Amino acid sequence: MEKIIRIGTRSSELALWQANEVAKGLNALEVKTEIVKIDSQGDLNLDKPLYELGIVGVFTKNLDIALLNGTIDIAVHSMKDVPTVLPKNVTQAAVLKRGGYNDVLVYKGNEEFLSQEEAIIATGSLRRKAQWLNRYPTHTLVDLRGNVNTRLNKLEKNENWNGAIFADAGLHRINIMPEEHVKLGWMVPAPAQGIVMITAKEDDLELLKICKELNHEETEICAHIERDFLNTLEGGCTAPIGAVAYIKDEKIVFRGALFSLDGAERIDVNNTYYVSDYMDIGKGSAKDVLIRGGKKLMLDLAEEKKKINILSTKELAITQTDLFGKEIGFKMSDFISIRYNRLKPKVVKNPIENVIITSQNGVDALLQNFSSEELSFKNIYCVGRRTKRLIERKISKVTHVENSVKELADYLTKQKEVKEVTYFCGNKKRDELEEILLKNEFIIHNVEVYRTLLNTRNFENDFDGIMFYSPSGIESYLIDNPNKKPTAFCIGQTTANEAKKHFDKVEVAQLATIESVIKLVNDHYSAS
Repeated sequence: MEKIIRIGTRSSELALWQANEVAKGLNALEVKTEIVKIDSQGDLNLDKPLYELGIVGVFTKNLDIALLNGTIDIAVHSMKDVPTVLPKNVTQAAVLKRGGYNDVLVYKGNEEFLSQEEAIIATGSLRRKAQWLNRYPTHTLVDLRGNVNTRLNKLEKNENWNGAIFADAGLHRINIMPEEHVKLGWMVPAPAQGIVMITAKEDDLELLKICKELNHEETEICAHIERDFLNTLEGGCTAPIGAVAYIKDEKIVFRGALFSLDGAERIDVNNTYYVSDYMDIGKGSAKDVLIRGGKKLMLDLAEEKKKINILSTKELAITQTDLFGKEIGFKMSDFISIRYNRLKPKVVKNPIENVIITSQNGVDALLQNFSSEELSFKNIYCVGRRTKRLIERKISKVTHVENSVKELADYLTKQKEVKEVTYFCGNKKRDELEEILLKNEFIIHNVEVYRTLLNTRNFENDFDGIMFYSPSGIESYLIDNPNKKPTAFCIGQTTANEAKKHFDKVEVAQLATIESVIKLVNDHYSAS
């Protein structure tokens, strides 16, 4: 071929090394070449993690454009950066023999932090982050962007970081592997990691024939399996998916994995196959992962990637989650649990004149111990319309209801005939009611009928809003997430009053129902 083949590449040292390897191969075939540098959006925008850029093929898009408009004749990529579905009229021309596919940890000082609870590890990859948290759940992961040299420099300068994760092949290819490193054989690499890929226009048959001379068949087979696995799971750089295949003793060994973003969940596949079956291995393995819980995990990931992310501090029913707007993603976790106390019969042996119940949990706790006939109360004072409805359905008529404990206390102080009350409460009852009543010389008999247990949980990802249903839920959330305080959406005024002590932005639902809180969330973000 007399024509000079223009090789398109990114301008980083590693990308240029890859382009020059292709050039050497073509030159050996007596084909002249010229290297054309074209930077990508991923190279230019270093202030955001890759998964936030919102571009398919963030490192390859500009090279695809240059290829299609004739600025270059072929493009050279790190294959792991290339989307599994190529643009129309662009095809895979060849892959070079694979380099090392493992990830490595470059560390500072020594490796003692690997056995300690606290450490800070830098990486811009969701896959690496998820797997590190799966193995070291108490460590902190921070974002790290830039080419290999830039990332090594950032690691060196940051005094707080213990280490950063890199691809073994990238460091070795440009000969900058630090002595202080350890190979992460347990970490499932990115699909096609360590493989150099050449793309060309599919109608340039002469050029495709030349590039085919550079193709390494074993690497091509393994790459096909790994990328089929990725494609079938419908993931990209925004999902923590790992896959690696290699040929040993004339058989293909395949390992694939799908992770939740926080690393808490993982689904693995690890099998050996005949080489002749390679066309179906990736897709079949992915389908196996999907059947074993991968489908739900991918749906959860899709929810987390939505524009607006909400955390509910209570598990919601399907009929409730269906009420969220399409633009809103959500996660749910019960931040509190209720345990009903065992009560002695003497608690309700005699008719009680005045009873205070401030929550549905109080009603349920009483009914766990006694029948409706045993609960003989002359006057019942309660907080919340739903509590009122429950009491009147299960026990007897409510004398008076208010929206908050403070409002109920203020009401009772104005009732001259009421000076002694029995308060069926939980272990985390609000102090306001007792303070107001005692100040007005009331006699209060506290009966703890249930206990609120805090189920704390730390979330790595940030949320735009948190849905709270009780002051205890706020307390539980803040234990492990003290510095994450987005908008608080509250079920009632009592919960809102507690939220205002900790959150700058607090919204309260018009009705004390979960559905009303969801409507509050939808209205808030549709208005903004």
